[in-house]
Amino acid sequence: LATVVLGLCTQPTQALGHLLPEGTPTPLIPVLIIIETISLFIRPIALGVRLTANLTAGHLLIQLISSATSVLLSVLPAVATFTITLLFLLTLLEVAVAIIQAYVFVLLLSLYLQENV
Repeated sequence: LATVVLGLCTQPTQALGHLLPEGTPTPLIPVLIIIETISLFIRPIALGVRLTANLTAGHLLIQLISSATSVLLSVLPAVATFTITLLFLLTLLEVAVAIIQAYVFVLLLSLYLQENV
């Protein structure tokens, strides 16, 4: 969101030029400007929500399985061993997801900066 605001402040004509594609018919100009403005401000918010949801879901799943493992350890040790293995694999998956999410975040941030600054 800061990149959008920075782009509007430093280069207003270039930033506003992205709101209207070239060759747009005159009756569609007001509608397209409104849609593109909303889209411009929604994209960073959608990125934040997507990253938060992906990372939170993994942490929540790890928490649930680790709680089940601690309960099952005294009751069913064989099943607890299976859940510990599952927990280890899930932790590896979570690390991979974190790396991918970091890559996506940096890539999209650089695209937003390139477009707005």
